[in-house]
Amino acid sequence: MKRRNFLKASAALVGAPLVSSLLFGEQTEARPTRQWYKGIKIGMIDKNLSDREKFELAKKCGFDGIDGIVLKDISTAKAQAKLAKDIGVPIHGLVYGWASLGDTDKKKVQKNISDIEHSLRCANAMGCDTVLVVPAIVTEKISYDDAYKRSQDHLAKLIPTAEALGVTIAIENVWNKFLLSPLEFARYLDEFKSPWVRAYFDAGNVIIYGFAQHWIRTLAERIIKIDLKDFQRNGYKWKNLLDGDVNWPDVTKALDEIRFAGFMTAEVGGGDQEYLADLSKRMDKIISL
Repeated sequence: MKRRNFLKASAALVGAPLVSSLLFGEQTEARPTRQWYKGIKIGMIDKNLSDREKFELAKKCGFDGIDGIVLKDISTAKAQAKLAKDIGVPIHGLVYGWASLGDTDKKKVQKNISDIEHSLRCANAMGCDTVLVVPAIVTEKISYDDAYKRSQDHLAKLIPTAEALGVTIAIENVWNKFLLSPLEFARYLDEFKSPWVRAYFDAGNVIIYGFAQHWIRTLAERIIKIDLKDFQRNGYKWKNLLDGDVNWPDVTKALDEIRFAGFMTAEVGGGDQEYLADLSKRMDKIISL
């Protein structure tokens, strides 16, 4: 899909605020640059805490919102979302996670499609604007070509539901031997010819074979949200934010260039209040670079 056609098709989304109005209210003007909001994955918060305690802790530590998980019961999900909103850390998106849409097992694929559709409905009921999906996995038995074509075919079936519900299917780049370059990732998204399939870009996942700032400039307006983590090439280790090899000054510069606005969600190890407060401050430093 040509760039100008993608921009035309997605103008309503790109020009509109990407952060849920649950937190910031209805917006009438385009956001200026650097309106970046700090998110945290719900799984990073102590699992022994109640939802109320989790959300209160996230708020206390300085986070703006939560990337949640898909719940089976819609009414329970709505109640959870209301609680988070009332506390001041709305659930901005849901993580579906790994799918097997390139698989030859029709039952497995159909279950994934049904589950992603439920995730979209759950997100809509909760006031979220994205569902994070890892669309396919390349294995010895599933070729790259098959994973590419099959996952596109199956995701395309979900676009009408996503559009009707106002929830974007946000594709993440992970270590699944798939979408291994920014050019390919951009092409994969463009071929849907829909603004309802975009990128949930993970800055840390590309460091072993690339540079996050290059990916950001290539993906550009296709990016709807960012995951933040850090990685050290020497020793092959995940690190806390600012302790690895991600070039955060260049990353923030690239995000400025593409006029990114929205949630940047930490995806690192979880911890107690002291740890989460420190993580929040690290994110502040990244945002200020």
